[in-house]
Order: sequence, then structure tokens, then C-alpha cells
Amino acid sequence: MNNAPIGIFDSGLGGLSVAREIRDLLPMEDILYFADTAYCPYGGRPAEQIRSRSLLVTERLLAGGAKATVVACNSASAAALESLREAVEVPVVGLEPALKPAVRISPSGRIGIMATIATLGADRYDRLVENYGNGVRIFAQACPGLVEHVERGETSGSAVEESLLDLLAPLKQAGVDTIVLGCTHYPFLRDAISRLMGPEVKVIDSGAAVARQVDRVLKASAALASDGRGRFKLLTTGDAPTVSTIASRLWGEDLEVERVDL
Repeated sequence: MNNAPIGIFDSGLGGLSVAREIRDLLPMEDILYFADTAYCPYGGRPAEQIRSRSLLVTERLLAGGAKATVVACNSASAAALESLREAVEVPVVGLEPALKPAVRISPSGRIGIMATIATLGADRYDRLVENYGNGVRIFAQACPGLVEHVERGETSGSAVEESLLDLLAPLKQAGVDTIVLGCTHYPFLRDAISRLMGPEVKVIDSGAAVARQVDRVLKASAALASDGRGRFKLLTTGDAPTVSTIASRLWGEDLEVERVDL
């Protein structure tokens, strides 16, 4: 069990930002990553379809021996996290926009949340705001198109900046001092967002917190790998050569990619 992989999935390659945090914290762990590229992005899909795809993908990760599953997608966590925890026996770690730490570090209490329509429209998001949003002003910004930029490997350049300028304009006008990246694709755009918003605006995400939770979960079940250098394998429902090229660029080294029908 200790040498079994950590299963991680997202609608596409955005979850690599979370996988990187897990790899940095737990370098001995094998990672089995599933990019459901044929259905990417999840963010604009009905909740029931997101739940269905999430369960199928999780079952495939478990068939690959995963000892825990990380839902490295805010849209999937919002739509399917409880269902997944009821359906499978291994630990399931989800994520949500990092509002709680944003409230803690925001000087003025004016916080922007960049996320998908599915995340912002979910009950989990409403509960998050209800639990941690007291005493602050939250400016939610749906960000259609950003996932597609990252899926094409576009993390900078004129096309990315043009999209960001439109999406960031309401947050600038609102005078936010902290921005929460509520989609795992968006950390790949952090440099561009920070440059356009200016150095006085803090930009945060949930990736490091998820990695720490994975560490706690595996320790609690005595399932941490004890030696070796973790391997990384990527499964996709998309075109393997294309996904390999873009995923390797985002990850920073060549990745093994296998196409699966699901």
C-alpha cells in the first residue's frame, strides 16, 4: 500500500499545479494523474455530468492502484466531492477557493475570487462564503476562456493578457487587495495576473494546503512511501501526443502519457 500511487484528477492539465505542490512536499510518492481532456473544461458543464465523469475517473485511478484520490479541480470538488467520498473506500481530498487564508491576509477586506461558473454556482461555494466571508467584501469573477488558454499551453503573451485585462477590470475597479485563484488552471497564469494587478495585490491558491492535507491523510493511515524517487504517470482521454507536449511544458520535464477510453 505504501508504494501505491496517489491518484490525482482534473478535467485537464490545471491539476498539475496541485500535483506540483504534492510532488514538492512528498517527493517519494508515485503520482497517477488523470486529465479528462475530452470533457475539459468541467466548469461550464451541468453538475450531474461533472459528478458522473468524476466517479468514472476516480474508478479508473483506483483500478490503477491509487491509495488516495485528490480531486484537483474546484468544479469537480464543488459538484462531486461528497458523492465520491460515499462511493469509494480510499481517502478523497478535495479543494475549494482559498477564501479563509485570504480573509486572514487581506489588509482592507476586499477580496476577489476568480473561478469557473460551476464553482461559483455551487452550494459548496455558498457555504464557504457563509463560513469565512463575514466582515469582508467578496467580488466573484467568473473567468470563461482561461482554462482553454492553459490547455493550449498559453500562459503568457498578448492573447492571455487580452483575456485577463477584461476579466481583471472589475476586480481592479473594486479595489481588491487579494485575489484567490479558484481554479487549478489559474496558477499557471499567476505571473501574468500579478503583473497586470500590480505588486500590491496578493495572489493566492489552494495547492499547498491540499498537499499538506494529503500528507496528513497518508500519515494517518500509515501509507506514506518510505523511500525512492516518486514516478509520475499521466492518463488522458485526449490526444496523447498533444497532451504530452503541453503537460511536459507546464510540468517542466518530459511526462509519460497514456491515452485511455472512458
